Amino acid sequence: MSAGAGAGRDERVSGGPVGVALVGAGVISGQYLRTLATFPDVRVIAVADLDVERARTVAREHGVPVAGDLATVLAVPEVELVVNLTVPAAHAQVATAALRAGKHVYGEKPIALTAAEAEKLLAEASERGLLVGNAPDTFLGAGLQSALRALRAGHIGEPVAATTVVQSLGPESWHPDPAFFYQPGGGPLFDLGPYYLTSLVALFGGVSRVAATAATARTRRVVGSGPRAGEVFPVAVPTHVSALLTFASGVRATSTFSFDSSHPRIQFEVMGTEGMLAVPDPNTFGGPLRLRANGSDGWRDLPVDGRTDGRGLGVLDLARAIRGGSAPRASGGLALHVLHTMAAIGESAERGAFTDLPDLPERPVPPAPVGADWDPGAATLGPL
Repeated sequence: MSAGAGAGRDERVSGGPVGVALVGAGVISGQYLRTLATFPDVRVIAVADLDVERARTVAREHGVPVAGDLATVLAVPEVELVVNLTVPAAHAQVATAALRAGKHVYGEKPIALTAAEAEKLLAEASERGLLVGNAPDTFLGAGLQSALRALRAGHIGEPVAATTVVQSLGPESWHPDPAFFYQPGGGPLFDLGPYYLTSLVALFGGVSRVAATAATARTRRVVGSGPRAGEVFPVAVPTHVSALLTFASGVRATSTFSFDSSHPRIQFEVMGTEGMLAVPDPNTFGGPLRLRANGSDGWRDLPVDGRTDGRGLGVLDLARAIRGGSAPRASGGLALHVLHTMAAIGESAERGAFTDLPDLPERPVPPAPVGADWDPGAATLGPL
């Protein structure tokens, strides 16, 4: 670890559970806190929020001993890892502050608003000898890992193409404060796209080229629930995006991300030379996983084996990387590639032309083999 890596950190902390602070006590924090409480590898020590009283309320509800603002929790020596659950516009700023306090960082998606911000963040982490992980971590769960095993086992032959669709009328019907979903760093591409794009990259490797179109159906939206119901807020991002993706492996994908559909729909299918795989919803950790072989008159279920813990599996992955001296699987490098891909989709939609991407710097670790039907030569995920 570099000389600057221990700044603000108690170097006596070297074993046992990794001390964690959550920054951002909004809606998603409850999911993380419930899941993290089940992992013996981590111990949540602190909760921070701009609204300190909200941080205190959430801390009390989950039995967390320290609550306050960002400076307060970063000053706690036992905190080794900061889980950044702030709004997208604050992701880079909060992560940088945590790194400068000598803390490892796991962030919600996207890793930053721009690739330049993310690259600067990862460079600083590297210089300080610190690790960065990032959501989504759903590809570490049972559903996507089982899909990856099925592909490696050759159940559909050589993968040729994929189709993904996620559409709805947007989150304002259920979220009490949805305006940030429609600001830079939001919209269906940046809110839902990371689940699908990360999963596609986990299955097929890096994206090399994209083409896209985008549209905005309404320039204003209305809060549909909670104390702010009826409030009107502006829309600053596209709300319907369609993309064509070419992977360096040769696989192609067609992806649609929309907040403009009255018909909610989720689709994730992979076509191969010998059949088709219906992949689980990449915004979840479980199944079902289905196979339709060429010449078959229907689908059959494949086994789904692995962890289905929920939000926080990537934090566990990072905590074990910290203790084991290894690289996290839900890594900052993977998140940067997904951010590059989303930025390229946006650029292509604006320019009306194909856009090339830089090479992916790292790939997720292959899955653990489970059962006789799976590829016995696959590398393992370790104890996750």
